[in-house]
Amino acid sequence: MKILLVEDNILNQKVVSFNLRKFEYDVIAVTNGTDALDQFENENFDLVLMDLMLPGMNGYEITREIRKMEKQAGLGKEIPIIAITANTLDNDRQKCFEAGMNDYLAKPFTVEELLQKVKLFI
Repeated sequence: MKILLVEDNILNQKVVSFNLRKFEYDVIAVTNGTDALDQFENENFDLVLMDLMLPGMNGYEITREIRKMEKQAGLGKEIPIIAITANTLDNDRQKCFEAGMNDYLAKPFTVEELLQKVKLFI
């Protein structure tokens, strides 16, 4: 399974990538929206893990752009996008779904919680 990790915090990026790679997931990590969209356009991913608070374009905007790209490409199936965020207000969760995300994981999370979410979309 190939996963795009969009996370601007390098420490968080390394921890998530390390733990997913232990379970033989292929992880490509980026720190901003431009790189996320470039990777998404040029690679085939099975899942996206999306931080919400990013420099420049936020996770909601990136998700909307990914959904537009999928429609323009005529893809019949959307790539699952899981929000990973420290924002835990009720309306944050709803905003994730409204933007086109498929699930939500609040930081801090355990490796087990992360794997449980990822496995929902395998």
